[in-house]
Amino acid sequence: MWIGFVVARASSMDATWTTVHLASEALTQGHSVAFIEPWDWEVDASRRVVVRAHIFEGGRPMDNDAIVSLLQRGRAPRRLLGIRDLGLLFLRVAPYRSDVMSLGVLAREQGVAVVNDPDGMMRVSHKGWLAAQKDVCTPRSVVTRSRASAHLFYRSCAAGVVCKPARGSGGRGVCFVPPKALHQLDAALDGSIRQGFGHVVVQEYLEEAQFGEKRLVWFDGQLLGGYLRRRGSDAFHHNLKQGGVAEATTLTDADKRAVHGLSKPLVDAGIRLAGLDVIGEYVTEVNALNPGGLYFTDLLCNSQHTATVVAGLT
Repeated sequence: MWIGFVVARASSMDATWTTVHLASEALTQGHSVAFIEPWDWEVDASRRVVVRAHIFEGGRPMDNDAIVSLLQRGRAPRRLLGIRDLGLLFLRVAPYRSDVMSLGVLAREQGVAVVNDPDGMMRVSHKGWLAAQKDVCTPRSVVTRSRASAHLFYRSCAAGVVCKPARGSGGRGVCFVPPKALHQLDAALDGSIRQGFGHVVVQEYLEEAQFGEKRLVWFDGQLLGGYLRRRGSDAFHHNLKQGGVAEATTLTDADKRAVHGLSKPLVDAGIRLAGLDVIGEYVTEVNALNPGGLYFTDLLCNSQHTATVVAGLT
């Protein structure tokens, strides 16, 4: 079976990325893999949806480094595929792109299994979705474009707040505003607005963050595993792209309690694979656009092999 991965740019892939980890496992299971960039799909004159893909034929297992080497050097073969040739399509692009979601909708309408559902990704990728879930344990927060609302909320948070774009990824535009520093809040809001689409999440700072943040791998209603992300010295962000360090961890009862009320809303939204960020007993973010975590979970933790489970969902 052909499994497609829509990626932002094939030549920028890294061996530690979940997408590459899944692709390697899919090849091991005997599937063929196609990497599709956002500009490489079209509807032709005969009304067919087609993609020009970097391909890896089934029956030839390759490790993560070998896949990345071919993609980075532009040496992977290219082939024109009809969208119906794919049995499964992973949408693996962040931040949100309407052209990628359009391809996902077209693939879904032509009978291709799409992970995650593009309509669900549109909703869940906006952080206002998580903030509005009443049965999920999340930090106190407001999602707003009003500076007055942000200022009022900040004054109620004794430990300070975290400001972040309501639609964003990679830790960009995320800033901590300590207590008794109201003058810093407007600058933090401006930074989040520049990185996002207007709305900003102002979230109560959790003092448990000093011990790190877990990235949990959630798939089809179950937690498969996870790893701990710990901020570097003299840093605020736990995100690996912002200098955080990956460490081993285990799933605890507190983790399970934190995500207990989240599985049904995610499943109802058509989300099958997500990365859940947890601090203490609070879910701080849901990552459904391009959720990472499988590589480091499998590398560091004594849990079931997450890539095997996800790549075998067909």
